[in-house]
Amino acid sequence: MAYWLLKTEPSVYAWDDLVRDKKTVWDGVANALALKHIRTMKKGDQALIYHTGDERRAMGVAEVMSAPYADPKASDEKLVVVDLKPCKKLAKSVSLEAIKADPSFAGWDLPRIGRLSVVPVPEKMWKRIEELANKE
Repeated sequence: MAYWLLKTEPSVYAWDDLVRDKKTVWDGVANALALKHIRTMKKGDQALIYHTGDERRAMGVAEVMSAPYADPKASDEKLVVVDLKPCKKLAKSVSLEAIKADPSFAGWDLPRIGRLSVVPVPEKMWKRIEELANKE
């Protein structure tokens, strides 16, 4: 199983929208590197849903429910999507500020490549985010 961070603008599609919808097609990704990451996703992978914009924080965990497939709404066959379902809201959201302040995340693409919308999460960093989310 692999771990991912998927960015979304909460005014467009927020964590609460995913919970309400119970599943969604994760689309709208056009960046070549982000698409490359989506193409390597597998059913059962876990993904942090991360709000961008003014919030900049990880909100909850979703599960990848499908292998990547061509975006049915796009005419460009290079654009791929996956299906997601919500798993759990984080006990406490984890801010970008907290991530940047924690040496455990040194070298990670999230703070390093700020515009990348799909970011792999190494297992140690995933566990650290879970620890931060459960910290009193």
